[in-house]
Amino acid sequence: MRIVSWNVNGLRACARKGFLDFLGASGADVVGLQEVRAFEHQLDAGVRAPAGWHAAFSPAERPGYSGVAIYSRETPAQVATALGEPRFDAEGRLVIAWFERLAVASVYFPKGSGRDRDNSRVPYKLDFYAAVFERLQALRRDGPVVAVGDFNTAHEAIDLARPASNTKTSGFLPVERAELTRWLDAGWVDTFRARRPGATGHYTWWRQWGGARERNVGWRIDYVLACPDAAARVADAFIWPEVTGSDHCPVGIDLSPERAP
Repeated sequence: MRIVSWNVNGLRACARKGFLDFLGASGADVVGLQEVRAFEHQLDAGVRAPAGWHAAFSPAERPGYSGVAIYSRETPAQVATALGEPRFDAEGRLVIAWFERLAVASVYFPKGSGRDRDNSRVPYKLDFYAAVFERLQALRRDGPVVAVGDFNTAHEAIDLARPASNTKTSGFLPVERAELTRWLDAGWVDTFRARRPGATGHYTWWRQWGGARERNVGWRIDYVLACPDAAARVADAFIWPEVTGSDHCPVGIDLSPERAP
């Protein structure tokens, strides 16, 4: 099974840049999207329900904002979109789909920067992290869990091109990095980093000005985290920086039917 995640930075815009071609060529069985920024009825029929795919959406209440989705070749046995806390659920940041015992969560974690880039949303971001953590920890008791998405945090200095100048920037604050460490300490596996420890220059998001992507001045803030049961089946983990259409690129894993050696 191949699971891919992509922050599309607006699905309608990404569709005009070849999203459906990507979907068909990805070889994916499950594709989690973040920052869909559209209600279902605003999407063209071919994007809303591509042939051969099932799609589950969780939009924000606010138009043109946030929103997540999961596209899958197989119809999920169950779909959930709520954390049960209105301030989180109103922003459309979580959708979970079950495929037999495997649960796949597509999550769009908030930015910590406010409108004035003052880090005023960091408490909300950390509260959301904690709520998702508790939900996914509970799911681990019932079967393997894979959490994919834009975590909006670079964990270590090797996960961004310019760590020294971003120590006070949301996305690389010590308190945000510590929250990701808490997940890893609880047994969640950063699948890409587990296979490429110490590797530098692997990023998933670039600013849209100043030639950042061309110069590879980026951040690795999109992850596939797997609980131990799921991580044992990871045969490969990858980042596809060559895929354009968004300021993020896709990330993903290949799962084997049995535990990987």
